[in-house]
Amino acid sequence: MRVFRQLAESPGGGFTFGPPKSAAGQRTVAFPDLIVPDLAWHLARFAGPEDDSMLFTSPAGSPIPMRNSNFRRRVWLPALAGAGLADLHFHDLRHAGNVLAAAAGANLRELMERMGHSTARAAIVYLHSTDERQRKVADALGDPARAELGSERKRATTRGASGTDLARKAAKGNR
Repeated sequence: MRVFRQLAESPGGGFTFGPPKSAAGQRTVAFPDLIVPDLAWHLARFAGPEDDSMLFTSPAGSPIPMRNSNFRRRVWLPALAGAGLADLHFHDLRHAGNVLAAAAGANLRELMERMGHSTARAAIVYLHSTDERQRKVADALGDPARAELGSERKRATTRGASGTDLARKAAKGNR
């Protein structure tokens, strides 16, 4: 998906197209092939045939942009109720997407590009730690340690020394 402009609702009414907030906002965002069928269905049903057609329009498919307040009342809140969710803001999806991308292994620079941020500070706002991710980090740290301990034990066994004996020898050598 190519992001090259944003639509802003003018204070006096109406809408204006303009560039994203920063140069980093103009970007191409890759998404999983898994959602291609749903996206194709959405585009066929709601978007115009032009390459620059809006992705989200009124419920009737009119090319007139939907106002944030109407979207929230007509679409978002009923969807939350139908899913049994409450107190979730549409912008929270941006946070969730960034957390999922980070959990998938995206580094900070990759996250900044996906989100259209020009500074690490802006991107970090969207990073959240999870218990699951902390467990994966701990496991990833433990794997090389486990391998090294295994090789030390193997060496110790072949020399007839225990891990405690090795530690004592190392401690004596540091005195």
